[in-house]
Amino acid sequence: MAEQQEPHLKVYSDRSVLVTQGGVQEIFKEGRPNEEAQNRLSTIEKAFNEGYLPNLINSLQEQKTDSVVLDVEHLTLLEKLVESTTSEIGRALIGLSVLILSIKDISPEQSVRLHKGGHGDFSWEDGLSMRNIDRKYITPALRQHGLLRFNRDGIFTTRSLAENYPYSKFYKAAIRGAKEECFTLIDWIEAGYVQPRPMLEALISILINRSEQFINLGNQTLNAVNVLLETSHQPSEIRGIVKSHVANSTYSARLLEVAMHSLLQALNSHTRLSGKLEILSQMRSANKKRGNVGDIEIVSEDSEEPYVLEAWDAKYGKPYLRDELEELNDKLEIHPETVEAGFVVDRDPIIDADILHRIEELNFLHDIDIKILTFDEWVDYQLNRYGIQESSIMDDYLCAYAESLALRRQEIAPIDEPADQWLQDLLRLLTE
Repeated sequence: MAEQQEPHLKVYSDRSVLVTQGGVQEIFKEGRPNEEAQNRLSTIEKAFNEGYLPNLINSLQEQKTDSVVLDVEHLTLLEKLVESTTSEIGRALIGLSVLILSIKDISPEQSVRLHKGGHGDFSWEDGLSMRNIDRKYITPALRQHGLLRFNRDGIFTTRSLAENYPYSKFYKAAIRGAKEECFTLIDWIEAGYVQPRPMLEALISILINRSEQFINLGNQTLNAVNVLLETSHQPSEIRGIVKSHVANSTYSARLLEVAMHSLLQALNSHTRLSGKLEILSQMRSANKKRGNVGDIEIVSEDSEEPYVLEAWDAKYGKPYLRDELEELNDKLEIHPETVEAGFVVDRDPIIDADILHRIEELNFLHDIDIKILTFDEWVDYQLNRYGIQESSIMDDYLCAYAESLALRRQEIAPIDEPADQWLQDLLRLLTE
């Protein structure tokens, strides 16, 4: 009896060959998209332009029922895919799954292994640009309906999804999250083991349920905030709750940014800040690339070209900031108008002679005032500069912090990271 051939991927100079279980070969030729691929792309874009995904999401939201029936194996895979999402991992794979299921439902002939097609440096003859489809149709629809909080530039900002290999279990790029489940789903679709439409409906239904659960969790957390504020409490207690939450929840670096921005939100409701508080920046946007000086910024209001009055970078778990000072120097060369800049750390900073000397040099070079403060020092600094008593601001501060995490302040604090765990941890702190 002949030995069964092991599945594998062969990569040549002009093609890739995927050998599946049983020796079946799928050949993917490199080159500009052929006429058939262009026709399929037209069909896919026409469906999306006519509202394919928003219409499907709206329909499932209106049903308010678990009408999608799947085999336990198939449903379990989708649930694992969604449940793998945290503040740092997994979202791109969910977006990719919605993308490939939608494409396959609209155009069954299109291979969803071939994620590149067009006039770039690399393309498959039968491929299509999933990056463009996602950026135009998938990410906007998921964001609009609150199903996936992801950078508006799309899932392919996760560069590991854009390697020049067809999607299969042999796709070796390091992707964090439920990679096995996502690529198993692709294998199932291409093998005809599952139908894309019911899988897509089930996946979106799970995301809808999670979204509704998140809203309920947000309501519970805000109710707990109100209960605390209606009881006798000290301002220091609220500061302690925020600090404990930042330190003991997931993705503390991002939470420190939210905590800082929330204080300025609260101050802005009590007094006139030195300028306009900029919206909370997206975590995955590099400040230098965006042109920003810091994570948290206050800019001038009375100029045709607003300039930076204050810029603060949150540095969680990094007490020694020598390299960060050099990065700040680069930014200040681009923004010489900046008045004040600094770093906020979660513990006592290491400020040695070298750090002090470099700060003095940069202060003189850029005519600026650079500070390195602990979070407590930074809070006191902001309260003192505006003459605000801690007792008069802390209740509003906790509200701003909780409402930001519950995504109730998206206009000033747009948070793309899933905040479920953050809210659960905050709720536990509030109700202990």
